[in-house]
Amino acid sequence: MSLITTEASPSLSLIENGGGSDKRTAELSRSNRRTVQNLSATSLMRNRSDLKLISRVRWEFMRTMLTNLQEVLLGTKLFLLFPAVPLAVVAHRYGCPRAWVFALSLLGLIPLAERISFLTEQIAFHTGPTVGGLMNATCGNATEMIIAILAVGQRKMRIVKLSLLGSILSNLLFVLGTSLFFGGLSNLRKHQSFDRRQGDMNCILLFLALLCHTLPMILRFATEAAGGSATNATNVLVVHPTRSEDGSDVLVLSRASSFLMLFAYLAFLIFHLFSSSLTPPPPPPQREEEEEEEDVYDDNVSDKEEEEAVIGMWSAILWLITMTLLVALLSDYLVSTIQDAADSWGLSVAFIGIILLPIVGNAAEHAGAVIFAFRNKLDITLGIALGSATQIALFVVPVTVLVAWAMGIEMDLNFNLLETACLALSILVTSFTLQDGTSNYMKGLVLLLCYIVIAVCFFVSNSPSAETSTTNHTLTKRYVMVKVAPHK
Repeated sequence: MSLITTEASPSLSLIENGGGSDKRTAELSRSNRRTVQNLSATSLMRNRSDLKLISRVRWEFMRTMLTNLQEVLLGTKLFLLFPAVPLAVVAHRYGCPRAWVFALSLLGLIPLAERISFLTEQIAFHTGPTVGGLMNATCGNATEMIIAILAVGQRKMRIVKLSLLGSILSNLLFVLGTSLFFGGLSNLRKHQSFDRRQGDMNCILLFLALLCHTLPMILRFATEAAGGSATNATNVLVVHPTRSEDGSDVLVLSRASSFLMLFAYLAFLIFHLFSSSLTPPPPPPQREEEEEEEDVYDDNVSDKEEEEAVIGMWSAILWLITMTLLVALLSDYLVSTIQDAADSWGLSVAFIGIILLPIVGNAAEHAGAVIFAFRNKLDITLGIALGSATQIALFVVPVTVLVAWAMGIEMDLNFNLLETACLALSILVTSFTLQDGTSNYMKGLVLLLCYIVIAVCFFVSNSPSAETSTTNHTLTKRYVMVKVAPHK
């Protein structure tokens, strides 16, 4: 799950092929107000359950419980990865190699993240579009948030920043690039277009997040270069640390920026959920596109089946709590063993955090974006990729900074020069790619090549191992006494 667009605001909905007629918009609104990103994350990965045998059970309680087990555990095409969850627990409990624990935890997170998307969708069926959209806005990247908060608790700020940055880069370059590339190859004879307003809004918000990440880094460099010093009467140079030199100004700026980013994200939510009447209606699609258009909800199931929740609300809430706890457990294993996995596999922690972790952890969501690009549903693909990147940049990152502050741990928005430069260039490339509202396989190839270059950069980089366990890269300068030779 990623974006917070719901059919409660039809003019801003991710309607395929750059908009839709009023008839199509009404049909989407009647589809039980299902969010597009939930659709991509769940319906494409969902196995249709055969409940004939369960319906023969006499006792209603047992029948309900078996139905829930069938829908939650076996109702996904990723159910074969569920055994990785208990295997990770057993491997951790009995002291297996820590690299194995890391690999099993990473595999176990794939179906759990997809099931959280499914359960959030089921709750949205019962609560309506507004509450469902708000839940999606909060739980859309629950896995990334849990990993970040647990890493903060273990004071591994480097891993926190790498994993969050990697999720943004993965969505902007890898997911979007793969989708546009394969979507372009499979639709060579078709005109591929999308609603530019969606890309423009997300890119503007990403530039705001980039500003909030860049200023703390620039402030740090500027104040370090202009550190105060003076020479006393005994020719001893006394270096007086300023607030900025010990990192306090950077920390204050980061926390203030975090509040502003959360405010921007809240305004983004209100804009999408409640302000549909303030925006012009989407342009009607061309007739030939309307004839070729496939039903988004057609995945070998009927519309009636799609419009119904398959489990009750309270059952979905209980299952959501259970899945979240399992994600927290595996995330704790992941954070604890990432350094051992890096040493065992000969990879840098930066490469694992920025490249490997986001690709594997969000595999189900990534697959959904690519499949919709194959169907020439580029608005939905953009909603998945750009929406998830925006949510992480404007919601998950500031929440992590503020949670660290509440825990008495110093975390700022200074992601270091290399990481911030990669983020800035990725946002620029993505915004230029989407500025004309059209797509082809060449644009996707360029985004993929940019991602490969960044991956190679972090593959060859050798970040010091000790950096993963530091609370922050805050300076702790004190008064320094330097003897100065007397002038002759």
